[in-house]
Amino acid sequence: IAGKRDPQLESEVLGWVEAVLGERLPSGSFEDVLRDGTILCRLMNKLKPGSIPKVNTTGGQFKMMENINKFQSAIRNYGVPDIDVFQTVDLYERRNIPQVTQSVCALGRTCYLHPEWPGPFLGPKPADENRRNFSEEQLRAGEGVINLQYGTNKGANASGVNFGNTRHM
Repeated sequence: IAGKRDPQLESEVLGWVEAVLGERLPSGSFEDVLRDGTILCRLMNKLKPGSIPKVNTTGGQFKMMENINKFQSAIRNYGVPDIDVFQTVDLYERRNIPQVTQSVCALGRTCYLHPEWPGPFLGPKPADENRRNFSEEQLRAGEGVINLQYGTNKGANASGVNFGNTRHM
């Protein structure tokens, strides 16, 4: 998993978080800066005010993990798909930091879908729906095409095809 990490993407994510919060983040590695969840909660409150009413700034590890859980449910409510949301242990126990990075990137992309958010954004803008309306005649035109499954393969067959080594007896 450590091989999947992209330091450039992690620095872009931290830069975006700094731009949204309007302040410098503490120095340290990506996972150390975000580990207690307070910065993530403040980020979400900046994107959607009041989405996380109480952020734990003191307390043991369970309070810090609770911050991460609050952030996760807030981004789900904001519109980030469940598949993009990391698990608490991915960040707190440093098990899967690339997934944490992808979750924050997904949050940055989801910001495009909220017109009340003026920016900044992170990542490419999601594609808009491109609805097409075909006439009945256009839909029927494909029925006249003969699929290759119904046709011929011009005498080709699979004889002589050998995968791997022959069987020795």
